[in-house]
Order: sequence, then structure tokens, then C-alpha cells
Amino acid sequence: MGNRTPKLRTVNKSEPPFPLNKFPKDFPFILGKELVYLLASKGKPDLEGTEWENIFATCIGALWKPSNVGLDDVILGNTAWGAKTVKSSNPANQKKVRLISGRNSPIYSYGERVDNEVDPISTGRSVLEIWNERVSAIREKYKNLRTIVLVKSHDLTEIVVLSSIQFVMTTNYSHGSGMKIII
Repeated sequence: MGNRTPKLRTVNKSEPPFPLNKFPKDFPFILGKELVYLLASKGKPDLEGTEWENIFATCIGALWKPSNVGLDDVILGNTAWGAKTVKSSNPANQKKVRLISGRNSPIYSYGERVDNEVDPISTGRSVLEIWNERVSAIREKYKNLRTIVLVKSHDLTEIVVLSSIQFVMTTNYSHGSGMKIII
């Protein structure tokens, strides 16, 4: 079977501006130029958050539009990206990255209070419900939802850029084993 996509008669496919992790041809040159400018103007290898969002938008010719939701900071046609940065001592050989997504607070979203006695499975369920609602709300506006990740060395001399699709997550519970996230 593989990664085939079925042809449907009644559904219009909404293709992203470029395939996952296949950036435009001039992307590395624009990114290099932006990093050199950043290093020359700042005098220190500090690149995070909104600066990375803005640089990525410039590299792909997209609109940079900082968002309260945090999943649609860069917009190009029918595709939205949230941007993350990760430090690594060796970006090219990094096998895994851990991304932290904020704005999933049950305290804010459900009015719950901090209570260390609350069942962690219940809290986890609440966090995933909030995440899924955020993803669903953005997918109403943009068919393709991705995260762009900059894995960077501490001095910005080595970088890796990768993109992933944002999914709605479900939970799978089994007695005694805690919560497992299924994507």
C-alpha cells in the first residue's frame, strides 16, 4: 500500500506550496544571508521565537503574522506554520528533538486550579483536548498545518531545518501503564 493517496470524486485536494521538507530552491541561500545579517547586527548567536518565525517567512516568501494560538505564525496560501527552535551541540547528527507546546493550560482553558492531588491522566486528557481544539480551529482556516523546526548549534555555525505536520492527537489508556500518545 505505502503512502498512496486515494483519488476521490467529490473532494478538492488542497496542495501545500511545497512538499514536506522540500523547501524552495533558494531557501538555503536566503536563510544563510539572514543568519549572517543576524550575527553581524546582533553580535551574538541568539535566534529564537519571533525572529525565527520572521526569517522563515522571508525564506519562503510568506506572510509573518504572529499569532496568539502559536500554530499559525507563518502563512503561505493554504498552509500555516508554527515555528520552534532547538539547541543542539551537533545538529546534523541529532536523532530526536523535544518540542514543548505552550498555551495548553487547563487552568486558563477550564478554570481549574493547581492541585497536585488531581489524577495526572485527567490533566493529560485536558491538555490534549486543548491542543486538539487549537489544531482544529487553525485547520478551519488553513488546510495544511505544519511546524517548522530550526535545530541550531550554540554558535549558529551549524543548523538543520525540518518540518512536520500538526496532527490532532488521541489518547490510548491501558490499566497501569499510564497515558500513551498516538499520532
